Amino acid sequence: MLPSFILSLREGIEATLVIGIVLASVRQMHRLDLRPAIWVGTGSAALISLLTAIYLTRIGLELKDPGEAIFEGITMLLAAGILTWMIFWMSQRSRNMKADLESSVQRASQAGKWSLFGLAFIAVLREGVELALFLTAATFSSSTPETIVGGLLGLGTATLLGWSFFATTVRLDMRRFFQVTGILLLLFAAGLVGRSSGELILAGWIPAIIGRVWDLGGIISEGSLLGQTLGALFGYSASPSLMQVLVYAAYFGTVLVGLLTAGRRQRTRPVAASPLGGKPA
Repeated sequence: MLPSFILSLREGIEATLVIGIVLASVRQMHRLDLRPAIWVGTGSAALISLLTAIYLTRIGLELKDPGEAIFEGITMLLAAGILTWMIFWMSQRSRNMKADLESSVQRASQAGKWSLFGLAFIAVLREGVELALFLTAATFSSSTPETIVGGLLGLGTATLLGWSFFATTVRLDMRRFFQVTGILLLLFAAGLVGRSSGELILAGWIPAIIGRVWDLGGIISEGSLLGQTLGALFGYSASPSLMQVLVYAAYFGTVLVGLLTAGRRQRTRPVAASPLGGKPA
């Protein structure tokens, strides 16, 4: 339940912030007549995302080995790939997300209601389809009811946080929030990659090299509460193969170095002066 909660909270926060900024921008422009188009776009995207999640989960439940192992392995890899892209994207764009969105809303409002509908629809659909894929992957390490409950709790919490952000004077450090959740998602994505390699080994697509590198079952059993939690969150395996260890380490090391390099470049990048002659942007 915890992985689905974290994933839903992260995606829900991002979607809520996007829609909140769009609505706030429309209100500042005194164009309240455009709000219905925004809500229709949001609702349509949410419905399509829900249907996508149901469809993907149904496919996974109907398959049998080796098709089931292949489907789970590929789904986990896709989810890890999208998570990785999202981590890099948010590490670079979280600071300027509000200004970029407000500029997009101003351009869309000049084109009419359909443009704002499309803006809200695409923003929510992207988050929704990503979440559908993540939750499908999460069901492979926990039960479907737990995944659903965690997802609903995460979305509910995200909605409350988003509402408080715009309805009160509370200022949340969203950059810090995305940094912290980015670390958790990196660990979760590494776990997905590790579990994916395990499924593809079962399907015979890749070799195990060495079937069992170590055995921690006597210390933390995969069937225990702690083992299940670590497995759902970080892909813990009591007796992993050498291929799983190598894949996990290679992914985690590569992404971590990439994030540190990107952060270093961003800090050393010269700050452009404001076109209005004031403080740097």
